[in-house]
Amino acid sequence: MSNEIELMTGTTVGIKAKDGVVLAAEKRVSYGFYLMSKSGKKVYPITNRVGIASSGVLADIQTITKVIRANIANMEIEMKRPVSVRATAKLLSIILFQNKYMPYIAETMVGGIDDEGPKLFILDSWGSLIEDDFAALGNGARTAIGLIETGYTSSITVKEAKELAIRAIKEAIARDPTSGDGIDTLTITSSGYSEDSIKL
Repeated sequence: MSNEIELMTGTTVGIKAKDGVVLAAEKRVSYGFYLMSKSGKKVYPITNRVGIASSGVLADIQTITKVIRANIANMEIEMKRPVSVRATAKLLSIILFQNKYMPYIAETMVGGIDDEGPKLFILDSWGSLIEDDFAALGNGARTAIGLIETGYTSSITVKEAKELAIRAIKEAIARDPTSGDGIDTLTITSSGYSEDSIKL
């Protein structure tokens, strides 16, 4: 258990806005305090209206992304309609729970927008599922969440949420040695998604 906590490196945040969802993560890949890469991607679109962001072991983050993308693509072909954010999060929860004896070492957020509006869900390695308005994961989460809590309102827009997410991760980078080297963001609205990468 203690080894797994040590591997939850980096910082990932998610913020639900009135008109969409913003997911963001820094780019440093480290194991303990050993720097592996400065260009790790931890934020991914799953469909044009759903995305995920994770902290943890990069290989597990990449595997989770591939598995959920394949399952959602298959479900949408069978159902002939888009899969909701909640259904995506529940499916990922089941996948994680099925692997609980050899869990993926990653904490994950699923965010997006559907007919119910913007949604954000948080999952741990064993598939626990929590819906919230905002969250921060990884070693830098304690620093990031404090800044988000002071800046969040229920009327926040995606533009404001993106700015807040970037500020929160920058604050975490300044205090957490396992976070750094840039920020990737994924903004999801009813019009689709957009990705951005910020060099630091």
